[in-house]
Amino acid sequence: MKKLRVCVIMGGPSSEHEVSLMSGKNVLENIDHSKYEVSSLTIEKSGEWPVTPESLIGKIDLAYLALHGEYGEDGHLQMLLENLGIPYTGTDSKGSALGMNKSAAARLFKARGLNVPEGVDVSYHDRWSDFVSPFGYPIVVKPMDRGSSVGVSIVRSERELKEAFCLAFDVSKHVRVERFVSGRELTCGVIENGGKDAALPPTEIISGANFFDYNAKYTAGASKEITPANLPADVTKKVQEAALIAHNSVNGKGVTRTDFILTTDNTPYVLEINTLPGMTKTSLVPQAAAVMGISMPLLIDKIIADAVRRFDIR
Repeated sequence: MKKLRVCVIMGGPSSEHEVSLMSGKNVLENIDHSKYEVSSLTIEKSGEWPVTPESLIGKIDLAYLALHGEYGEDGHLQMLLENLGIPYTGTDSKGSALGMNKSAAARLFKARGLNVPEGVDVSYHDRWSDFVSPFGYPIVVKPMDRGSSVGVSIVRSERELKEAFCLAFDVSKHVRVERFVSGRELTCGVIENGGKDAALPPTEIISGANFFDYNAKYTAGASKEITPANLPADVTKKVQEAALIAHNSVNGKGVTRTDFILTTDNTPYVLEINTLPGMTKTSLVPQAAAVMGISMPLLIDKIIADAVRRFDIR
């Protein structure tokens, strides 16, 4: 049989460019070359493509997206590929844009019955220097449309507020301020498994930092990750059900990962959803999949198989 022509696309003009390169490299090292005719394409940090996107038409059967953050995970690239008629892995442009917008996603999750931290939106063009927290302290200040905890701060007093806003506005013009929810940090992936949604075992993250920040996520040994998380069976089920609701709320495809805070009364609060979660050697979804006996090559197969079904690739 003719091999499926898969092009792994990575890089891009985002604050997570380097992480994307690591994800792409790991996919290329683990994809089954006996099943697929594999190529790769790296979009420069400037946003420049090495070839025109139009030149891919007819030369590949599927784009495997290994990008993160703005452009790659916010629906821009997905819409470009949709307009060109090029199939791709992962969530569509609408769901990706929704998942990346932390304010819109929080409203949707709340409407679907999930617990989310109270929050307000602040624009760079507002008089943010006069901002008064409606939640007291501590609070969380985060860019509205970035991932990997880039630009995120836990603010414990008013004197820390200006620095946190400056850090967040350095990467985005729109910021989300949320009530700080104390508890255990968890994350839970959802994969498309044979055409059905399946929640992976939750992972508990114990970080030496104040929270699971960029360094803790991508530096080997910077955090302790326990999979499956040491939780009662009913709490595990509760977290997995919440991850499935979040996944379906954005019409998630391929694989998504939802981050939680679990409070002392075992209530999971949704922090955000990642529609193109990391696939690096230290990433959480591959670790959780491995616990279920799903190797990295098999995980890649499942992500590709979902796109093949969705786009009816023959």
